[in-house]
Amino acid sequence: MGPKKVVVLSGYETVKDALVNYGDQFGERSQVPVFEKLFKGKGIVFAHGEFWKTMRRFCMNTLRNCGMGKRKMEDVIIEECQYLIQNLESHRGKPLEIKAIMNASVANIIVSILFGKRFDYQSTQFLRLLYLIYENMKILGSPTITLCNMFPGLRLFLKSYKTIFRNRDEFFSLTRMIFRDHSHEFDKDDPRSFIDAFLVRQQEEKGTSTDYFSDENLDVLISHLFAGGVETTASTLCWGILLLVRYPEVQKKVYDEITKVVGSAQPRIAHRAQMPYTDAVIHEVQRFANVLPVSLPHATTTNIIFKNYYIPKGTEVITLLTSVLRDPTQWEKPDTFHPEHFLDSTGKFIRREAFMPFSAGPRMCVGEALAKMELFLFFTSIMQKFIFQPPPGVSHLDLDLTADIGFVSLTMPQKICALLRG
Repeated sequence: MGPKKVVVLSGYETVKDALVNYGDQFGERSQVPVFEKLFKGKGIVFAHGEFWKTMRRFCMNTLRNCGMGKRKMEDVIIEECQYLIQNLESHRGKPLEIKAIMNASVANIIVSILFGKRFDYQSTQFLRLLYLIYENMKILGSPTITLCNMFPGLRLFLKSYKTIFRNRDEFFSLTRMIFRDHSHEFDKDDPRSFIDAFLVRQQEEKGTSTDYFSDENLDVLISHLFAGGVETTASTLCWGILLLVRYPEVQKKVYDEITKVVGSAQPRIAHRAQMPYTDAVIHEVQRFANVLPVSLPHATTTNIIFKNYYIPKGTEVITLLTSVLRDPTQWEKPDTFHPEHFLDSTGKFIRREAFMPFSAGPRMCVGEALAKMELFLFFTSIMQKFIFQPPPGVSHLDLDLTADIGFVSLTMPQKICALLRG
């Protein structure tokens, strides 16, 4: 790519071998020029070496303490589901573009963890944060920025390159403002949010030579968790709704199973084991939607012989997740939406080794447990209440399942109708 050599790993066996069996050797993040300039090695996603290890440990512990994977977080998500349902109801079955509302609902979960509060969907501050993240994700996945990473000198001539940095600075100042509004509630003996926990550590680390818990790192960390916690999960939910509109027979089976298991009661995580078909559909949406097709670039930490190839230390390595989720040796119908990929002959849910939308190994997504909880609760809560259909005059067969490629694989802008059931 440009003047440097990049190794691309393709197919389930190769990707799994690299990320799991050789996880440490492939565990570094490559130095991508635009991300290095944007985040200066801070945060978690594009951090390196010991800095990354420290931040990952801190993030994992803090997210667990904030309720990730626990009943407390389940209650937060269920409460947000009610706000989402009210919003969808207010459209009274008229055609709507679902992306913005999904982004806001999902964003409120990570916001509740980061700041200990939620935003109204109409909040101008909140909508601006969402827009800044969305625009940057779109630009960062564009061909011009890819070219810029190969030939960094081009950045001087690109308007979109300047936009990324302007958006980053505005995002930082907005999140600082939100945090300042709540700083009077901070009690170091009772940290209630991710930011509280960070500030406690910041005080504890005062006077040490490391800058792991600096204000600058907090800015970047918030932006990474915010972007990571919104775009991928919200996009997967949008794909889920679109695919169930496209395949109404699958939508009906999901609704029938939810009704059989919980009736009109609120679906909870404990019900997942009793809903194998719904669970299979959610997994198949993740596989088919393939929202992070090339994952994030890795780099080798040592010289390594892998699959009889010599790969020097510091080589950029791209793990092609799309080649795993669509590997014809692993999936009966790799290019088709087929929930039966995750069901055995008796209709029981089965785990598939080649299902790795969150990547694998040391660099896998820190928010996997949260994302799984969100996907199940949001999906079942809205499917229980609404029938999703194409707008009047549009056939479900006409819906566009082409991906709108940015940094994340999004659905094409198109309207659908959410009709309240019964």
